[in-house]
Amino acid sequence: MHNFDNATQFIKEADQLLVLSHLHPDGDAIGSTLAAGHLLRSLGKKVTMVNESPIPQKFHFLSGAKDIYLPDNISEKFRYVVALDAADQARMGQCSRLFTRDVQILNIDHHATNDQFGTINIVVPTAAATAEILFDWIEFMNVKWDLPLATSIYMGLLTDTGGFRYSNTTPKVFRQAAQLVELGIESHVIADIVLESTTLDQLRLLKKALSTLQVSANGEVAWMVLKREDVGPDQEMEGIVNYARNIVGVDVGILFREVGDQLVKVSLRSRTKTDVGKLAKSFGGGGHARAAGCTIHTDLSQALQQVLAYLSVERECDQ
Repeated sequence: MHNFDNATQFIKEADQLLVLSHLHPDGDAIGSTLAAGHLLRSLGKKVTMVNESPIPQKFHFLSGAKDIYLPDNISEKFRYVVALDAADQARMGQCSRLFTRDVQILNIDHHATNDQFGTINIVVPTAAATAEILFDWIEFMNVKWDLPLATSIYMGLLTDTGGFRYSNTTPKVFRQAAQLVELGIESHVIADIVLESTTLDQLRLLKKALSTLQVSANGEVAWMVLKREDVGPDQEMEGIVNYARNIVGVDVGILFREVGDQLVKVSLRSRTKTDVGKLAKSFGGGGHARAAGCTIHTDLSQALQQVLAYLSVERECDQ
């Protein structure tokens, strides 16, 4: 169990808090945001939840998901902020304009690349998910579990372990998940909605990405490209990069997505050999050894060339 004394004192001193996570939130970011919201309200606090990006439709079944607002819809400014699953302050996007000048930030995260931007930092790189850290904090404070709180935490564990398939799925994660299931959450329903369901628009986007698939000459790196005109506003991108990594023999899968004339987002996944967190950090991004991302300020062709050069890949073998 980690030392949560400072975090608990932080909460005791604040009556009104802003809770947020990183832009383009995944299941852990959303689950952690909702869990923190449920937790703080159970302690009698006034809570506002925000994210720069809209919450994907498939997460709307979660209690409170529709109460995560866009920053443009909030006029207040906040001194006390709980930042979840964000490796650095830039990952909060426009939400940071809701901070007062004397802002106090409780930074709870599990990314090894976290730059300790908080007033109080609880950064545990060995945790499978930020939700795992929140589980420990809830237990530390002896807060009574209810179904919305348990479901939100389970969501974070489920998604950041890839449905309990990734190497970060420790015995501790299984014990936490088992405890949440014993509380009565519908784990099979959550898994079906989040892991097994897709929209027609997502499949069409995947089709476009797969049509660009290329594999390196040695078969260890695969990549796909999406141009700006391929992707609609707020279209969900989660999971597409995995199709490149999932090819037998491939260690690194990459998705290059053009978002501007001189702006490319790069999503990275790896199996065992390559630390893509280190790769992403070299381009100003971050993440984990097996899942990371960055944004490169150049055109699509140059971004491709730079990342593949880092990996010493020769673009010879089209699939």
